[in-house]
This record gives sequence, C-alpha cells and structure tokens, in this order.
Amino acid sequence: MLGKIEHKRTGKENMARKSDLIIPSERIQQCIYLIRKQKVMPDKDLASLYGINPIALRQQVKRNIERFPSDFMYQLTDKEVTVLLSQNVIPSRKLLGGHNPYAFTEQGVAMLSSVLRSKRAVEVNIAIMRTFVKLREILADNALLRRKIESMERKYDEKFQQVFAVLKYMIAEETKPKQPFGFHSKKKKNEAKK
Repeated sequence: MLGKIEHKRTGKENMARKSDLIIPSERIQQCIYLIRKQKVMPDKDLASLYGINPIALRQQVKRNIERFPSDFMYQLTDKEVTVLLSQNVIPSRKLLGGHNPYAFTEQGVAMLSSVLRSKRAVEVNIAIMRTFVKLREILADNALLRRKIESMERKYDEKFQQVFAVLKYMIAEETKPKQPFGFHSKKKKNEAKK
C-alpha cells in the first residue's frame, strides 16, 4: 500500500514561507478606493497583488463573467478614471493599463478566489478580506464615536440653554420705571408733577 509522504516543516521554515506570501494590510489598503460610494479595488492593483498580469486577470473574469454581476464588478467611466487620476496622484492612464479599469467590490474580490485557483490567490484573497473587515471595524468605531459626540452636544446644549436663560433673566432690564433715590427737594417734585 502506497501512502502519501508529507514533509513536516520546522517552525522557522513555516514562518519564512508565510512571510514571503503575506501581504501587509497597509499595502492592500492603498489599493482600496471609494468609487460610487463603494470600496473597490482596480483590476491592475488586484493583478499586482495576485502576482499575475492584468490581462490574465481580465481574461479569467471574462471567461466566468456570469459570476460577476454589476454589484461585484464594473468598468469605470471616463469621468471616474479622470477623478481617480487627479485625486490619487496617478500620473497617467498608462499606469491603469491604458484602458478604463474594472473595479471589484468586496464581493467581487471574494468571487475572484473561485476563478483564480492558485495557492497565492487564495492567500491574497484571505488577506484582502481581512483588510476589508478591518476597514469596516474602523468605520464602525468612527460612527460610534460620532454618535457619542452628537449625544454629548445635545446633552450639553440643553444644559447650556438653561444657563443662558438664567443669564438672560439676570441681565434683563426691568420694564417698571425705577423710583429715583437720594435727596430731592420739594420744588423739583412739584415741577415734575406739573
């Protein structure tokens, strides 16, 4: 009976192997753009992360186009490309591959793992998914912080309104005429009455 012989790696070998394949989260974050109110990754950046040519990525996607509905992937318009170039200091369209790139949403990136089946593609996809999760957590934390600040503003606005009302009351002039005080001669009183 023939069995499969597995080579067990030492801890150092495993760590060296993993460090070669792991892509830093910061590198992935640099490839995520906000377009059409969605976080997306352009095909050229994805191809670079996967270690393949952008043309090969697009070909695989086109062969499996039924897996990529418009909410998973779409091609950028000329206007979106112009904005992308100007806002992200990309010098020319040539760096985008000379065409309007395809943008992949988080779901589109996940679907790429079923199209690109190399071991590197799987590991890159895991790293990308973790980065998207981290970004969602950061945004959720910011939203929670914003709500807390707004709540505090409302709370203190109400208290300050009370303080302002008391201050207004204190500085408000009385509408009743004040009685003169001090020594007044009877002559002036009589003249004032006439």
